[in-house]
Amino acid sequence: MKYLDEYRDAEVASKLANQLKHLVSHEWTIMEVCGGQTHTICQYGLEELLPDGIELVHGPGCPVCVTPLELIDKAVTIAGLPDVIFCSFGDMLRVPGSECDLLEVKARGGDVRVLYSPLDALKIATSNPDKKVVFFAVGFETTAPANAMAVWQARRLGLRNFFLLCSHVTVPPVISAILQAPQNKVNAFLAPGHVCAVMGWREYEPISSHYQVPIVVTGFEPLDLLEGIVRCAKQLESGEAKLENQYGRAVNRLGNQGAQSLVCEVFDITDRAWRGLGLIPKSGYRLSFPFRDYDAERVFGVETVTAQESPVCISGQILRGLKKPHQCPAFARQCTPEHPLGATMVSSEGTCAAYYKFGRFAPWKGI
Repeated sequence: MKYLDEYRDAEVASKLANQLKHLVSHEWTIMEVCGGQTHTICQYGLEELLPDGIELVHGPGCPVCVTPLELIDKAVTIAGLPDVIFCSFGDMLRVPGSECDLLEVKARGGDVRVLYSPLDALKIATSNPDKKVVFFAVGFETTAPANAMAVWQARRLGLRNFFLLCSHVTVPPVISAILQAPQNKVNAFLAPGHVCAVMGWREYEPISSHYQVPIVVTGFEPLDLLEGIVRCAKQLESGEAKLENQYGRAVNRLGNQGAQSLVCEVFDITDRAWRGLGLIPKSGYRLSFPFRDYDAERVFGVETVTAQESPVCISGQILRGLKKPHQCPAFARQCTPEHPLGATMVSSEGTCAAYYKFGRFAPWKGI
């Protein structure tokens, strides 16, 4: 695996860690926004390489984790209807709703299917004209273009039995929300490279300038993350606050403008509720007026569904970087992958799932 191994070189990692130890003279808190980055940090034990002055906190960069409870309940309601084929990425099936999850709906006889692409849902809709096919569109700007293409194609083909249950959120507004919070302790951010590969980094420049925080667009391999942390630390120690791009092999300032154009055609910016974080203005996408007939919330009449979060789960504080999974009394006890209280334990990018999977502060290991 030549082109992966070069980003996992232990000798280079040691040099970067040593550089940090000689560089850091103050205490700094750095947040990696993306859950995929969190899993890399836990898997490779990167926190153990950092000097005492650097603390990593884990952000809300898992779209499954921030999908609000009421939207899971809407999905469960729609998926349970007899004339519906409900399609989703696999990691949404275990996310608990108020009473059950999508996997339980499937076990009860609901036609719930795991797909790898929303375009596959179009094929299902074409093959099943007597059924209503709903795709659960969850994700950041990374997955928005594919979901936009599915709706755009559905209208082009004249399909009347394909719908999108939309839960798209965007990264820049939630970074601003974290920085505006009274309890905020984050001094710098590692921005998600895959999101910036689509959107570029222009939206992050005014955030860095306004709040005077370093933001480094970072990849997902161990050396990417260590280099991103070094770049943040250099800025913090020198009193700088600017946007840097560590992930130059995949990201440029403008991003993928073709994808952006399609997203702008199909979606409008909207206020969006985030699980554990509340309503964040202009932080998500909804289907635009020309595509309103493909909006599953509107078509199935579930727009007014509400839900109450579990009082035991502290995932909201974890997603804001205020606490870590092992500080939750329920972690690995009442809350496990088999019996989750929140999405952060079952999502493939969830922080609690990462701590559990890689044994971070695992009570069963006496750590």
